[in-house]
Amino acid sequence: MLDSKPLLLETDFPPIARRHLSTVQVNLGYRCNQSCVHCHVDAGPKRREEMNAETMEQVLAFLKHSGAETLDITGGAPELNAVFRPLVEAARALGVHVMDRCNLTILTEPGQEDLAEFLAAHRVEIIASLPCYLEDNVDGQRGKGVFDGSIHGLRQLNALGYGADDAESTGLLLNLVYNPVDAVLPPPQCALEADYKRELHERYGIRFSRLLTLANMPIQRFGGWLLSTGRFDDYMRLLKGAHRDENLDAVMCRDLISIDWQGYVYDCDFNQMLGLPLGAAAGERRHISELSDASGLTGVGIRVGEHCFGCTAGQGSSCGGALS
Repeated sequence: MLDSKPLLLETDFPPIARRHLSTVQVNLGYRCNQSCVHCHVDAGPKRREEMNAETMEQVLAFLKHSGAETLDITGGAPELNAVFRPLVEAARALGVHVMDRCNLTILTEPGQEDLAEFLAAHRVEIIASLPCYLEDNVDGQRGKGVFDGSIHGLRQLNALGYGADDAESTGLLLNLVYNPVDAVLPPPQCALEADYKRELHERYGIRFSRLLTLANMPIQRFGGWLLSTGRFDDYMRLLKGAHRDENLDAVMCRDLISIDWQGYVYDCDFNQMLGLPLGAAAGERRHISELSDASGLTGVGIRVGEHCFGCTAGQGSSCGGALS
């Protein structure tokens, strides 16, 4: 696979610094039951990198004293890791809100038959990838049969109360994620959410809480695809031309740290995939076990690159969807 990293390191992206830490994002590993074209992690069934129990305990030790309100669990398919459920249980016992970035088809994998019930019992917010409400588009981006599996998973979650009108009060929030199927920016989030809600309800009886639109990042598998098709430069011109300074205040890295499966810390999940350590200056990676709390992170400069324009282009893009 062609590597876009060397093209992203030299940048004129504006300098930004950290604020109070509110979210700890943890990548439990790169093993996944899918291999999506847009994946910035390059996850798939053949990947074997996974967090172990010792690193999980180090993450929990930091989380306990960090002051962060949210634990955002991602992968790969994080649910495939043996530490996923103990991590959820321990974080909820600390009073921390937990989000699971779920691909929906994992809910029907062998050995995961009770996963939906587990998530509901612990009031885990679900961030579920569904790049379209049309079968052909989803299967084209994520693999044959993924759409049917996703609809089955959504129905499981709906039956447990996820996505209902009272989801804010019950904690059973079900948010869907849209990624473009091409080298374009996502459409306006509010209008697309209305389309998703209408089409999924009319066609399948599905309900959900919110739609989050994310721009595709020019790194890992998607970055390699851009390079192999000769579209990398055009996509970067698109992102930089659509940059909006007002989005800088809301980019996720200002309030979040990202921890990889080995316990090393980064400014965001995208920097993690590029191997760019925490902080504006290049240097040695810092391990989560070296951070007793988050007190030394506030005000520290964030490591930026050309890919950061993916977060500030147009309506903006983050793990929580559009910024404006």
